[in-house]
Amino acid sequence: MDNRPIGLMDSGLGGLSVMRVLHKQLPTESLIFVGDQGHFPYGTKSQEELQRLVMNIGDFLLDHDVKMMIVACNTATAAALPLLQEKLPIPVIGVIEPGAQAAVAHHPQTVGVIGTESTIKKGAYDQALHRLDKRLTVYSHAAQPLVPIVEHGQTGTPAAQAAVARELAYFDTHPVQALILGCTHFPFLAPEIQQKMGQDVLLIDPAFETIKQAAATLTKQNLLADQETGTIKLYTTGDRADLVAGAQQWLAGQFDSCEHTDL
Repeated sequence: MDNRPIGLMDSGLGGLSVMRVLHKQLPTESLIFVGDQGHFPYGTKSQEELQRLVMNIGDFLLDHDVKMMIVACNTATAAALPLLQEKLPIPVIGVIEPGAQAAVAHHPQTVGVIGTESTIKKGAYDQALHRLDKRLTVYSHAAQPLVPIVEHGQTGTPAAQAAVARELAYFDTHPVQALILGCTHFPFLAPEIQQKMGQDVLLIDPAFETIKQAAATLTKQNLLADQETGTIKLYTTGDRADLVAGAQQWLAGQFDSCEHTDL
């Protein structure tokens, strides 16, 4: 048993979609979240810059004595997961492989992927999906403009629905049976995305399979917490008020502290 915290990171608020699943599934675990809003957005940055930013966050989390790191960002996973796994002396889990596994488990013939420009350009989901099932038809599409809608608290608005309709018009001519929400911001737009895609399209949120794999790793390595309840500490490299507002909305205010940090 190990009561050290689990560390999570994202470019902004999106990683809270993974954190809320983690807290619900493993409520005794203490969590530390870093939202790198001071360097937002990640989706248009080079791989070299992304690796530098993510390694800085990894070092910050190690300084806070985390027992595991979850890269709750598809762009960062695609750019830096192997590097983190090589450099850090703790288990590091990303969201892309679990997301692909979750999609394939439903046995679709056609799968769509939406993500940032960087994630789609890197082709990480295409590769992961085809490793699992070579027969799959995969349509990947960058939907970068949807990310700031979540960051700016505009979900659930007519403007959000209009933006989703515009950005996902690609799938009007590329129909799919399942759609992977390949950016951790996108689950917060699930109602708008479902309305655009139709009820017959299965939306895949990689967070659930990611946390399932994290729990399996913690169990296997005897790292599960042995305490009644965990603490939740939030850090942002940007405006503290933005992360507080996001956490009030998406974590139902369930956090112990929120601080600014320079990385």
